[in-house]
Amino acid sequence: MDNALIVVDLQNDFCPDGVLPVADGDKIVPIINNLIPLFEVVIYTRDWHPENHISFAASPQFTDKSWPVHCVANTHGADFHPDLFFNLNAVVIDKGTEPDIEAYSGFEGTNLAKNLHKLGINTVFITGLATDYCVKATALDAVKEGFKVYLVADAVKGVDNPPGTVANALTEMKQAGVIAINAAEVRQYV
Repeated sequence: MDNALIVVDLQNDFCPDGVLPVADGDKIVPIINNLIPLFEVVIYTRDWHPENHISFAASPQFTDKSWPVHCVANTHGADFHPDLFFNLNAVVIDKGTEPDIEAYSGFEGTNLAKNLHKLGINTVFITGLATDYCVKATALDAVKEGFKVYLVADAVKGVDNPPGTVANALTEMKQAGVIAINAAEVRQYV
């Protein structure tokens, strides 16, 4: 058991009908659900913001990383997509819990790296939302923490706001050593 699946922020507010929707964000749920049984360790990250979080703006600009109110702790918007499966050994990592600290990465301000190392995990497979923000930040931090990192490219979706951010994120991750594969290829690596 040296592999873990990380499902990044597959929350209602980031899916269609949410306040900060990723186009077709819900379309990756079945792909991720098919991957979950392949892993003994599945980590689910989520934005779990206080009502006065630093990223919230009455007139969000998006491009300056100001956003509408989203994923407020203990609200429907912060809940995981209702069709997302949960592994029996699932671990939920809350991020962005401090009012004055933004946290895109599942590793930022959490005990995720420590927990993974403690379990003997050395390889992580990243899925979820959004490619150009929280997925990218989580993947880059995973590399910095010494993990081998696979991005499951057909199990992520991006915001692409401003346009080009998804392509730039994919390039940045590749340059950092993240290996992009498709869901159909995961089985040969676990």
